[in-house]
Amino acid sequence: MAEEVILLDFWPSPFGMRARIALREKGVEFDMREEDLSNKSPLLSKMNPVNKQIPVLVHNGKPVCESLLMVQYIDETWVRESPLLPSDPYERARARFWADYVDKKIYPVGRKVWQSRGEAQEAAKKEYIECLKVLEGELGDKAYFGGERFGYVDVSLIPFYSWFYGLETTANFSIVEECPKLVAWAKRCMQRESVAKSLPDQRKLYDFLLARIKKLQAQ
Repeated sequence: MAEEVILLDFWPSPFGMRARIALREKGVEFDMREEDLSNKSPLLSKMNPVNKQIPVLVHNGKPVCESLLMVQYIDETWVRESPLLPSDPYERARARFWADYVDKKIYPVGRKVWQSRGEAQEAAKKEYIECLKVLEGELGDKAYFGGERFGYVDVSLIPFYSWFYGLETTANFSIVEECPKLVAWAKRCMQRESVAKSLPDQRKLYDFLLARIKKLQAQ
């Protein structure tokens, strides 16, 4: 019996991008169903009745919610191809720590950068760069966060690279000047087919971000 893998997603979502990358790293064919977040589908409400949020991975009718849990589920379900989490328990715990750091810092602080203005935006930009520098310090001189192998932390962070151009342009700052090693890592990740196919064009995301900012200012 053929496996049914459905991903309920929204194209600009960095969380959805994580699942796309993980599935493609494993060579899993999936049906990506774009959600209209202003008119959510009955399937989304059924599969994620608690939060009614994307992304949701539906594997043979069973839903898995929350992007980092989805990446772990994908890694544990399709174990033969491209392991994402380290086999060593300590290294696995470290990888989960840094993925959690991305969720708690990069996403919310990035939102503050484009949602704020004036002094608040300047403070948000400074905080964002500081968070990226912490990650750059963890990366060090390694090819990927786990060493020579593309893995869990890379999958967790690389989707936010697609937002860099939009943040830099709307808030007038340069991430590459502040964090050159991190940007070099991101470009290295982009050479992987799984990543290149899963991340949208940065200028398309900039247009999306600009529309969000205009809508916010009109409120």
